[in-house]
Amino acid sequence: MENAIRVFSGYLNSRGLKLTRERKAVLQQLFSHQGHLEAEELVHGLRRRKARASRATIYRTLDLLVQSGLVRKVDLGQGHSHYELALDRPHHEHMICLECGRVIEFSDKTIHRSLDELCKRERFKRTSHRFQVFGYCQGCVNRKAAVK
Repeated sequence: MENAIRVFSGYLNSRGLKLTRERKAVLQQLFSHQGHLEAEELVHGLRRRKARASRATIYRTLDLLVQSGLVRKVDLGQGHSHYELALDRPHHEHMICLECGRVIEFSDKTIHRSLDELCKRERFKRTSHRFQVFGYCQGCVNRKAAVK
């Protein structure tokens, strides 16, 4: 957590901003949660802890955390964004079940090499990427098959 505070504080300082009590509370709440977190879950978690941070401050802080590279914004196909910690975590992709919402995280070197080769071939300087696969997990496939 101390490393995250140091990184975020450095990022904010480079932008002429301060690490306020509210921004620190948002960062701490994110680090206390594993997995994918919706902004509204963050709002409710901070309110349960009686942390004073407006909804607007929370959303602006999330944007700053994404820009700083500490947090990734993820689309899980639900019409709103989710957030996950990125600091000290290897880059990974997501498979999302359209039936139950299960999220399977995976990393595949072959996919990354193909993407690198594609960018090189097209003379494209990639700064980031997101790769999501939507479909049905094995449990949902099995349940559907059993119903038939």
